[in-house]
Amino acid sequence: MGGLREVADPFVAPGPTGVAIRTGLKGLAGQDVMALRLVGGQMGSLASRDLKARCAAGLAHDSDQWAQRKRALTGQSSSRWAGSVTKATHDQWALARRGQLAHIQNLQAGVDMITGRLSLPVGAKGCKGSPGGYRSRREWFAKSRRLRLLEDRLERERADREAGRVRVVRGGRKLLRNRHNLQAAQMSEAKWRVRWEAERWFLRADGESGKRYGNETIRVSPDGEVSIKLPAPLAGLANRPHGRYVLACRVGFRHRGEQWADRVAANRAVAYRIQYDVERDRWYLTASWQTPPVRAVPLEAVRSGGLVGVDTNADHLAAWHLDIHGNPVGAPRRFDYDLTGCASHRDAQARHALIRLLHWAKRYGAAIAIEDLNFQAEKTREKHGRRKRFRRLISGMPVSRLRGRLVSMAAELGITVVSVDPAYTSRWGAQHWQKSLTGKRRKTTRHHAAAVAIGRRALGHPIRRRTAPPPHDRSDRAGHRTVQAASGIPGREETRPRVPGPRTRSVGAGRGAKAGDQCAHNRLGHTAEHESWHQDSLPLSH
Repeated sequence: MGGLREVADPFVAPGPTGVAIRTGLKGLAGQDVMALRLVGGQMGSLASRDLKARCAAGLAHDSDQWAQRKRALTGQSSSRWAGSVTKATHDQWALARRGQLAHIQNLQAGVDMITGRLSLPVGAKGCKGSPGGYRSRREWFAKSRRLRLLEDRLERERADREAGRVRVVRGGRKLLRNRHNLQAAQMSEAKWRVRWEAERWFLRADGESGKRYGNETIRVSPDGEVSIKLPAPLAGLANRPHGRYVLACRVGFRHRGEQWADRVAANRAVAYRIQYDVERDRWYLTASWQTPPVRAVPLEAVRSGGLVGVDTNADHLAAWHLDIHGNPVGAPRRFDYDLTGCASHRDAQARHALIRLLHWAKRYGAAIAIEDLNFQAEKTREKHGRRKRFRRLISGMPVSRLRGRLVSMAAELGITVVSVDPAYTSRWGAQHWQKSLTGKRRKTTRHHAAAVAIGRRALGHPIRRRTAPPPHDRSDRAGHRTVQAASGIPGREETRPRVPGPRTRSVGAGRGAKAGDQCAHNRLGHTAEHESWHQDSLPLSH
């Protein structure tokens, strides 16, 4: 095995920097729903106009243009509404820029893959990690045409990035495309219109410390009263002084409700967002605020109590507890989840699996080691074009969502998360640990062996083990080959060098230091046999 890539060092994953909680707006009156729709539509149109101005500015945007955009919106809303709109549109433009860069990298990976495969002979077999040539001349020709198409797309995207142009759709590009194929989307035109308008509404307000209850635009009092500062064109709908509209319902947060109440009582900043779920016909209120960064625990302190290695798979989490020396302790665990169905069901399944994993790890007082996975480069159609099932498998693994959920949920329980490089963990785990951990009463899976490999890498121990020595009287008397390499030795994760010569201490015939000295042997035709032989005289006895 050669050509191994460099393995990055494990690190402690940073904790969450914000909190978001949600509750339902139950008991809204008809006048409340009408007011929310009007405010959302008014601010949504202003957000669309501001997004157009931000995209037109491109890379030449500066603080003066930002202030100019805010002044243009203040007259038709308020200064705080305008501030929230300009910040949201700027964040949306920045997100589009990051997506544009990821798309360029994906196109470049496809171009490189096709170029490499086209350079190989038709039918050439590939090696581990890289595919071979195309199977037929017909496929080779089709891929050569696709290469030109990808190169044209890559050139256009690079030109747009250099010019600062981005393409953003308020409401979502997927929903926009559904309008052209309503039958496949299983939606009527009226239903699509309602959903499209709801997605384009803007009902969010940034918090402000020092103001009453932490927000002047959307205010929620400690007793649950929700009031909204109406934009200037809708001031006639106000049912309270100073152009405010108070909803008829009261709200309360079950999750982190005490934290929210403490912030509101202290007039600390809390941002709010009101959303409408078309499918359920319900309104929701989301509160969010920033939290101080959690001080990272040194990696050596995390290792002192052992770790729980976790291998992420498409339908379950495989975990195994390891002690400080990297030895598996107890029985492995499997936490299943089902990622089929709607987004809320998938999210609930992931959270349920993670909370069971965290409670199990907390029982041992151990940290959690997880792979820092990223399948963006592995999901390319050019690399796994015929392996559609494998592409769907890795595309369905919610690695980023699971990692984000795990870090935020672990911070609440005081559990540290260690991220490790995923290189060769599955391969080496199955090669060196699956068979040795399998017994008559326990069958170790490949995924649990990978969990052991992940935990050992997080602890700083090598994954691969020396092969067991042969029995006595066959080799070197059970020698040194089971000794582990220390953590400070460079190249300990690399392959063992091939030592020339015999593998044992006993030297075979013709291989010793005097193998070329024919004078040391009594063989036919040797010079010693042609010499004259003399016998010494024997002493005569008296």
